[in-house]
Amino acid sequence: MGRGKIEIKKIENPTNRQVTYSKRRLGLMKKAKELTVLCDAEVLIIMVSSTGKFAEYCSPSTEIKRMFDRYQQVSGVNLWSAQYEKMHNTLKHLQEINHNLRKEIRQRMGENTEGLAMEELRGLEQSLDESLKLVRNRKYHVISTQTDTYKKKLKNSHEAYRNLLHELEMRDESSEYVYLSEGHNNYEEELALANGASHLFAFQLQPNQPNLHGFRFNSHDLSLA
Repeated sequence: MGRGKIEIKKIENPTNRQVTYSKRRLGLMKKAKELTVLCDAEVLIIMVSSTGKFAEYCSPSTEIKRMFDRYQQVSGVNLWSAQYEKMHNTLKHLQEINHNLRKEIRQRMGENTEGLAMEELRGLEQSLDESLKLVRNRKYHVISTQTDTYKKKLKNSHEAYRNLLHELEMRDESSEYVYLSEGHNNYEEELALANGASHLFAFQLQPNQPNLHGFRFNSHDLSLA
Protein backbone atom coordinates (compact mmCIF):
# COMPACT_ATOMS: atom_id res chain seq x y z
CA MET A 1 0.00 0.00 0.00
CA GLY A 2 1.27 3.47 -0.84
CA ARG A 3 1.53 6.33 1.54
CA GLY A 4 -1.56 8.42 2.04
CA LYS A 5 -1.65 11.99 0.80
CA ILE A 6 -0.86 14.48 3.54
CA GLU A 7 -3.06 17.55 3.74
CA ILE A 8 -0.93 20.69 3.56
CA LYS A 9 -1.96 22.81 6.54
CA LYS A 10 -0.44 23.93 9.81
CA ILE A 11 0.25 21.10 12.22
CA GLU A 12 -1.45 22.07 15.47
CA ASN A 13 0.46 19.71 17.74
CA PRO A 14 3.76 21.49 18.60
CA THR A 15 5.70 18.24 19.06
CA ASN A 16 4.58 16.81 15.71
CA ARG A 17 5.22 20.18 14.07
CA GLN A 18 8.81 20.28 15.35
CA VAL A 19 9.46 16.67 14.28
CA THR A 20 8.14 17.34 10.81
CA TYR A 21 10.23 20.50 10.51
CA SER A 22 13.42 18.68 11.52
CA LYS A 23 12.84 15.85 9.04
CA ARG A 24 11.98 18.11 6.09
CA ARG A 25 14.82 20.50 6.92
CA LEU A 26 17.29 17.65 6.58
CA GLY A 27 15.63 16.66 3.32
CA LEU A 28 15.94 20.21 1.94
CA MET A 29 19.60 20.38 2.92
CA LYS A 30 20.24 17.07 1.17
CA LYS A 31 18.50 18.22 -2.02
CA ALA A 32 20.45 21.52 -1.96
CA LYS A 33 23.76 19.63 -1.74
CA GLU A 34 22.70 17.37 -4.63
CA LEU A 35 21.80 20.40 -6.77
CA THR A 36 25.16 21.96 -6.00
CA VAL A 37 27.08 18.86 -7.08
CA LEU A 38 24.94 17.63 -9.99
CA CYS A 39 24.05 20.96 -11.57
CA ASP A 40 26.96 23.17 -10.47
CA ALA A 41 24.38 25.55 -9.02
CA GLU A 42 24.89 28.22 -6.40
CA VAL A 43 22.39 27.47 -3.67
CA LEU A 44 21.63 29.44 -0.51
CA ILE A 45 18.98 28.30 1.98
CA ILE A 46 18.04 30.16 5.15
CA MET A 47 15.41 28.76 7.53
CA VAL A 48 14.09 29.87 10.91
CA SER A 49 11.77 27.54 12.80
CA SER A 50 8.75 28.61 14.86
CA THR A 51 10.89 28.17 17.97
CA GLY A 52 13.53 30.59 16.65
CA LYS A 53 16.15 28.01 15.63
CA PHE A 54 18.27 29.19 12.70
CA ALA A 55 19.56 26.90 9.94
CA GLU A 56 21.37 27.69 6.70
CA TYR A 57 23.13 26.08 3.78
CA CYS A 58 25.41 27.77 1.29
CA SER A 59 27.27 26.16 -1.60
CA PRO A 60 30.97 25.62 -0.81
CA SER A 61 32.07 27.88 -3.69
CA THR A 62 29.58 30.62 -2.83
CA GLU A 63 29.76 33.60 -0.45
CA ILE A 64 26.60 34.58 1.37
CA LYS A 65 27.18 38.32 0.87
CA ARG A 66 27.69 37.85 -2.87
CA MET A 67 24.42 35.90 -3.04
CA PHE A 68 22.59 38.74 -1.29
CA ASP A 69 24.14 41.28 -3.66
CA ARG A 70 23.00 39.26 -6.68
CA TYR A 71 19.52 38.97 -5.16
CA GLN A 72 19.38 42.75 -4.77
CA GLN A 73 20.40 43.26 -8.39
CA VAL A 74 17.81 40.83 -9.70
CA SER A 75 14.89 41.83 -7.43
CA GLY A 76 15.67 45.54 -7.14
CA VAL A 77 15.25 45.36 -3.36
CA ASN A 78 17.84 47.06 -1.16
CA LEU A 79 18.42 44.63 1.69
CA TRP A 80 21.00 46.78 3.46
CA SER A 81 19.23 50.13 3.68
CA ALA A 82 16.89 49.07 6.48
CA GLN A 83 19.75 47.46 8.38
CA TYR A 84 21.93 50.53 7.90
CA GLU A 85 19.14 52.78 9.14
CA LYS A 86 18.65 50.63 12.20
CA MET A 87 22.36 50.59 13.00
CA HIS A 88 22.54 54.37 12.51
CA ASN A 89 19.67 54.93 14.96
CA THR A 90 21.30 52.60 17.49
CA LEU A 91 24.61 54.48 17.20
CA LYS A 92 22.87 57.82 17.64
CA HIS A 93 21.07 56.56 20.75
CA LEU A 94 24.30 55.23 22.27
CA GLN A 95 26.09 58.52 21.57
CA GLU A 96 23.32 60.40 23.35
CA ILE A 97 23.57 58.11 26.38
CA ASN A 98 27.35 58.55 26.44
CA HIS A 99 26.99 62.35 26.27
CA ASN A 100 24.52 62.39 29.19
CA LEU A 101 26.76 60.15 31.29
CA ARG A 102 29.81 62.32 30.67
CA LYS A 103 27.77 65.40 31.57
CA GLU A 104 26.59 63.78 34.81
CA ILE A 105 30.17 62.81 35.71
CA ARG A 106 31.38 66.36 35.17
CA GLN A 107 28.55 67.72 37.32
CA ARG A 108 29.43 65.25 40.09
CA MET A 109 32.96 66.66 39.93
CA GLY A 110 31.54 70.18 40.42
CA GLU A 111 31.84 71.25 36.77
CA ASN A 112 29.21 72.57 34.32
CA THR A 113 26.74 73.48 37.07
CA GLU A 114 26.17 77.09 35.96
CA GLY A 115 23.05 76.32 33.93
CA LEU A 116 21.36 74.13 36.54
CA ALA A 117 18.19 75.29 38.24
CA MET A 118 17.63 75.14 42.01
CA GLU A 119 15.75 71.83 41.84
CA GLU A 120 18.47 70.28 39.70
CA LEU A 121 21.15 71.45 42.14
CA ARG A 122 19.21 69.98 45.07
CA GLY A 123 18.85 66.70 43.21
CA LEU A 124 22.57 66.65 42.46
CA GLU A 125 23.37 67.38 46.11
CA GLN A 126 21.07 64.57 47.29
CA SER A 127 22.61 62.15 44.80
CA LEU A 128 26.12 63.04 46.02
CA ASP A 129 25.06 62.56 49.66
CA GLU A 130 23.64 59.11 48.90
CA SER A 131 26.78 58.15 47.00
CA LEU A 132 28.94 59.37 49.88
CA LYS A 133 26.93 57.25 52.34
CA LEU A 134 27.39 54.14 50.19
CA VAL A 135 31.15 54.72 49.91
CA ARG A 136 31.41 55.38 53.66
CA ASN A 137 29.47 52.23 54.55
CA ARG A 138 31.65 50.19 52.24
CA LYS A 139 34.80 51.66 53.81
CA TYR A 140 33.61 50.87 57.34
CA HIS A 141 32.73 47.33 56.28
CA VAL A 142 36.22 46.78 54.87
CA ILE A 143 37.84 48.23 58.01
CA SER A 144 35.69 46.03 60.26
CA THR A 145 36.51 42.92 58.25
CA GLN A 146 40.24 43.63 58.32
CA THR A 147 40.12 44.36 62.07
CA ASP A 148 38.38 41.05 62.79
CA THR A 149 40.93 39.21 60.68
CA TYR A 150 43.85 40.83 62.48
CA LYS A 151 42.28 40.05 65.87
CA LYS A 152 41.94 36.38 64.94
CA LYS A 153 45.55 36.26 63.75
CA LEU A 154 46.73 37.94 66.98
CA LYS A 155 44.70 35.50 69.10
CA ASN A 156 46.14 32.53 67.24
CA SER A 157 49.66 33.92 67.70
CA HIS A 158 49.11 34.33 71.46
CA GLU A 159 47.77 30.79 71.76
CA ALA A 160 50.73 29.40 69.84
CA TYR A 161 53.10 31.40 72.07
CA ARG A 162 51.45 30.09 75.26
CA ASN A 163 51.56 26.51 73.95
CA LEU A 164 55.26 26.84 73.21
CA LEU A 165 55.96 28.25 76.69
CA HIS A 166 53.98 25.44 78.31
CA GLU A 167 55.79 22.82 76.26
CA LEU A 168 59.15 24.36 77.15
CA GLU A 169 58.27 24.37 80.87
CA MET A 170 57.21 20.71 80.72
CA ARG A 171 60.48 19.80 79.07
CA ASP A 172 62.48 21.69 81.71
CA GLU A 173 60.63 19.94 84.54
CA SER A 174 61.10 16.45 83.06
CA SER A 175 64.68 16.89 81.88
CA GLU A 176 67.68 15.49 83.79
CA TYR A 177 71.28 16.24 83.02
CA VAL A 178 73.83 13.43 83.57
CA TYR A 179 77.57 13.85 83.74
CA LEU A 180 79.56 11.00 82.22
CA SER A 181 83.21 11.01 83.04
CA GLU A 182 85.83 9.13 81.16
CA GLY A 183 85.61 5.45 81.91
CA HIS A 184 82.02 5.85 83.13
CA ASN A 185 80.39 2.43 83.56
CA ASN A 186 76.88 3.23 84.83
CA TYR A 187 74.88 0.67 82.89
CA GLU A 188 71.43 2.22 83.41
CA GLU A 189 72.46 5.69 82.29
CA GLU A 190 74.38 4.38 79.31
CA LEU A 191 71.39 2.23 78.34
CA ALA A 192 69.04 5.22 78.62
CA LEU A 193 71.31 7.31 76.42
CA ALA A 194 71.73 4.49 73.91
CA ASN A 195 67.95 4.09 73.66
CA GLY A 196 67.52 7.82 72.90
CA ALA A 197 65.85 8.81 76.17
CA SER A 198 64.42 12.28 75.62
CA HIS A 199 64.56 13.21 79.31
CA LEU A 200 68.32 12.67 79.73
CA PHE A 201 71.04 14.98 78.51
CA ALA A 202 74.66 13.83 78.71
CA PHE A 203 77.67 16.09 78.88
CA GLN A 204 81.35 15.54 79.61
CA LEU A 205 83.62 17.87 81.47
CA GLN A 206 86.92 18.95 80.06
CA PRO A 207 90.20 17.92 81.76
CA ASN A 208 90.68 21.49 82.95
CA GLN A 209 87.57 21.17 85.22
CA PRO A 210 88.76 18.68 87.88
CA ASN A 211 86.69 20.24 90.63
CA LEU A 212 83.41 19.16 88.95
CA HIS A 213 84.30 15.51 88.34
CA GLY A 214 82.11 13.00 90.14
CA PHE A 215 79.05 15.30 90.46
CA ARG A 216 75.53 14.60 89.20
CA PHE A 217 73.25 17.50 88.21
CA ASN A 218 69.52 17.86 87.79
CA SER A 219 67.65 20.41 85.65
CA HIS A 220 67.45 22.90 88.54
CA ASP A 221 71.22 22.77 89.02
CA LEU A 222 72.15 23.70 85.45
CA SER A 223 71.22 26.42 82.99
CA LEU A 224 72.15 26.51 79.31
CA ALA A 225 73.76 29.65 77.92
